[in-house]
Amino acid sequence: MNIRQTKSEDLPDLEVVLEETGLFPSEMLSDMIGRFLSEDASEDLWLTYEEDSTALGFCYAAPEQLTEGTWNMLAIAVLPSKQGEGVGAAIVQELEAVLRGRGHRVLIADTSGTEAYRKTREFYRKNGYTEEARVRDFWAPGDDKVIFWKAL
Repeated sequence: MNIRQTKSEDLPDLEVVLEETGLFPSEMLSDMIGRFLSEDASEDLWLTYEEDSTALGFCYAAPEQLTEGTWNMLAIAVLPSKQGEGVGAAIVQELEAVLRGRGHRVLIADTSGTEAYRKTREFYRKNGYTEEARVRDFWAPGDDKVIFWKAL
């Protein structure tokens, strides 16, 4: 599997990933990743999984402000036709390895507590994350924020 830092040439493919997964509107991608692609000083980390020169998945993580070595995986998405093949797990493992190599110590991931995100919560558990906290009604009434934690 080829997992590397995201490049500007990946954006059209990653917009397709976002459109097919519905993670967030694809129109938001260029603003979210713009600083990472244009500034050497950006601490954010974007990783892309590619196959045959086509980007099929990505993750985005950023340091948590006012912490020592704690990062938040803010987004992870894999083209639906590639889900269940270990791509998401490989991306997360690469992210963890990069962060560990840079001396960071904790990675968290937030998701929804609704039934629609059950598979997402299972994904985090299968990849060694512990449900650390739940904030009731965070996203909307009846939609809890579930925070997963993993030591690097």
